[in-house]
Amino acid sequence: MKIRGLLTALDPVLASRGIIPDADAVNGGEVVGPDAIRPFVVAQLAGTAGSGRTVLAIVATTREAQDLTQSLRGLLPAESVVEFPSWETLPHERLSPRADTVGQRLAVLRRLRHPDESDGPIRVVVAPVRSVLQPIVAGLGDLEPVAWNVGDEINVEDVLNKLVMAGYVRSELVERRGEFAVRGGILDVFPPTVDHPLRTELWGDTVEEIRSFAVADQRSRAVAPEESLWAPVCRELVLTDQVRERAGALRDTHPQLSDICTKLEAGIAVEGMEA
Repeated sequence: MKIRGLLTALDPVLASRGIIPDADAVNGGEVVGPDAIRPFVVAQLAGTAGSGRTVLAIVATTREAQDLTQSLRGLLPAESVVEFPSWETLPHERLSPRADTVGQRLAVLRRLRHPDESDGPIRVVVAPVRSVLQPIVAGLGDLEPVAWNVGDEINVEDVLNKLVMAGYVRSELVERRGEFAVRGGILDVFPPTVDHPLRTELWGDTVEEIRSFAVADQRSRAVAPEESLWAPVCRELVLTDQVRERAGALRDTHPQLSDICTKLEAGIAVEGMEA
């Protein structure tokens, strides 16, 4: 439900009580109040569209981040409010974060770095404190997603190599996010940011149709075809030449990591390598 008019009505109230006298002049300070006032204060700080301001709202837990995001989407344009989730794994745990978590994080970083590519600039990023404390590899916002539109001509081998470099795993059937499969002129990809995998039908090298399909029976869903496919990187550690060289150096200095480093040096993704 959109309640943007309520924010306009509350603006003079917030100003009269000195909560936010001038959002452009806020350099610090403390606001004490009930939890219900959070979305209104954050939305006011975000300012009007075109102000160029992006607000980072840090909350304690993932649940609070989800609740605040939903509330803000009722006060501001929904596409301008995003959640930046934390990994569901613990530090130094030999487990990789889920592909959908990584995809959502990298999609936010991509939009912050290149706001003109998708839904426009972000006005509010809501993040649990764990996601802010986690180290982030430099340059993640510049990682190119794998994308094509209906009618494009693509080089299939080149696309497959890009998907592998982006952290996708080739399989016989696509069943989980971060997987892809090839059968003749059909290319199935399950990007981490969508609810259903996407099937691209090719005529030669030309993209003829893109449809979502069901994981359970692998049949196309009875919905309108998609116009494009956008597959962001689904790992936060991309095995570039520099990373592979670094893994080889660490293998010699940290024998206990020999198995992992040997695979990384060979360009093989390993569960838990992000830790």
